[in-house]
Amino acid sequence: MVQMAVSPLPQWFEGSEYTHKVAVCVMKYGPISRITLAQILGLSQGAVSRITSDLIYAGVIEETPMPSGKAGKLPKGFVQKENTERRGRPQMGLRIIKNARSFVGMKINATHISAVAVNAIGQIITGCHDLEIEDTSPQTVVTLIKQLTIDCSDEAEMAGWPKPCAVGISLGGYVVDNAVVTFAPFMHWSQPVELSAMVREATGLPTGIYNDIDSLVVDACLFGSGVGLDSFAVLTFGAGVGYSLTVNGELVSCPDKSYGLVGHILVDPDGPRCVSGHKGCAQCLSDNSIAAEYSQIIGHPASFDDFARDARANKPQATNLVNRTCFRLGTMVATIANLAMPDKIMIAGESSFIAKFGIDDLRNGINMYRHSQAAPVDFEIPDHDWALWAKAAAAQAIRQYVG
Repeated sequence: MVQMAVSPLPQWFEGSEYTHKVAVCVMKYGPISRITLAQILGLSQGAVSRITSDLIYAGVIEETPMPSGKAGKLPKGFVQKENTERRGRPQMGLRIIKNARSFVGMKINATHISAVAVNAIGQIITGCHDLEIEDTSPQTVVTLIKQLTIDCSDEAEMAGWPKPCAVGISLGGYVVDNAVVTFAPFMHWSQPVELSAMVREATGLPTGIYNDIDSLVVDACLFGSGVGLDSFAVLTFGAGVGYSLTVNGELVSCPDKSYGLVGHILVDPDGPRCVSGHKGCAQCLSDNSIAAEYSQIIGHPASFDDFARDARANKPQATNLVNRTCFRLGTMVATIANLAMPDKIMIAGESSFIAKFGIDDLRNGINMYRHSQAAPVDFEIPDHDWALWAKAAAAQAIRQYVG
């Protein structure tokens, strides 16, 4: 008999599987009418009325007037059946009560931790608090997390929001059961770290630990541009190269997905070798590889920051490497589009600004490896902000909390 893992976060409310499905549906698509809810979930209107009444009583959702044309997003391809309610009757929508709960979200980087507080619909309600990591030992990291939790909690409460009920933390690496970190290359932890339990003991708050790329894609599918899409992918590059995918709003799960495997896909047969000896793999999109390649081009040692400065200044050698990097990135995007066939791809990460400098070469790289009659690849490049990565960790906690 397989034993199910116990979630480190409690459930916001008790109820059936469909009660939690209704709450998640309201969170994603609200304000939304009961009729539309019933059609999306395949439930009777009577069942939806009973469930939503329970959720209203529990203080999870509320009714709100829904003027014509003001509804939230709906699932891709969803065709709403004609409303049979009496004409002239005011349409009421349902939405999550945004001030019902607050959460703290954090992103652990190699050199610092960023933290924000968010409300129940994933909106940031505090400033972004940052603390530098001078010692990566788990105990020291937890001490920083405790201080950031206090800082975010105090600011949220001072602004009139409820005290945070849970913490979501993301980092690059592999996490078991949203609780135990078994692989964190930027932290250099030599053995599994029970980070969820350690943070809960330090802060008194239930804590979920998540992969950072997974958190970005969950946030997008719950609160952002991925809402309602059949499939959504995130590709990140910076210190490393990362990738995650959702189908119908749910993460595609694979035991090996957090080990950076996407970083070793071929993107340029003439590209540089990675530390594993692969020639032209996607590791050439990482900061260290770009810095090494730029150093070779200009004939003396240069850091990634030197390259970024010269790229912004439109120096020819830096611009050439920008264009080459963006073509390689386009090759990677085309590979994802061809194999996973997502509706949309988010290109993110601390070095994603490069993609905006060479957008034409990015498109050329995509088109080179797409059939001429295939649909254009829909992609977006949001501005990089560590606060948004911290918010994404909170979104993971909210998703788990709502069930």
